[in-house]
Amino acid sequence: MLTSGGSNFRLYDAPLVRNICARPQPMFKDLHDYLYHYNPTGGIALKSTAIVVALALIAGHLFAWLHKERTQAFLKAFPRNYKWGVILLSIGLLWAMLCIAYMHMGEFFYLRPWFLKLVPVAFVLVLIYVKEFLAVRALGSLMLLVAGIVLEAAFLQPPTTRLLLPILAYSAWIIPGLYFVGMPYLMRDWIAWITATDQRWKIATLGGVAYGALILVCALVWY
Repeated sequence: MLTSGGSNFRLYDAPLVRNICARPQPMFKDLHDYLYHYNPTGGIALKSTAIVVALALIAGHLFAWLHKERTQAFLKAFPRNYKWGVILLSIGLLWAMLCIAYMHMGEFFYLRPWFLKLVPVAFVLVLIYVKEFLAVRALGSLMLLVAGIVLEAAFLQPPTTRLLLPILAYSAWIIPGLYFVGMPYLMRDWIAWITATDQRWKIATLGGVAYGALILVCALVWY
């Protein structure tokens, strides 16, 4: 508490804080707060998230099942496709900059300006010196970022079926994503194994469609 002219003034005055919070915020900050539930009123809804995830699963796996040769050819060429690596890593850079600019950093808040400068430098260095399996590493990074939003949407929500989203996030995005970043050659090996027989391919594609359909039904009925 500070004293000036015989009157008391709180350093963290409640009306002052309210006025600051009421000021218009940048568009990207609103987007970040909505995706990661930083707003007091909440963020992206569980139902909306589940529907988007479900439709993506159904559409992606259904396309892979109906266009087997085309999809398998793309997947086999993907790990060493530098062009896709640049595209995905650029998306990851923008996403990471959004998070760094507005996320809560606790006692490390003073490092924010440094991170905002170092991350673009690291991006350029990776493009130049880490060309091997760049697409896989970039995809792994994006998988981790996507998983964060899904987990936030499902966190502490009442329906027990919400656990379908965390299960998907950890088993299909977080754990594989970590391996893709650190051991990217594993993606090449996993693709070779899945595409080796028609039965494996059918199980993988139709399994994805079924899981997406299950999430969609739960979203429409219970969320």
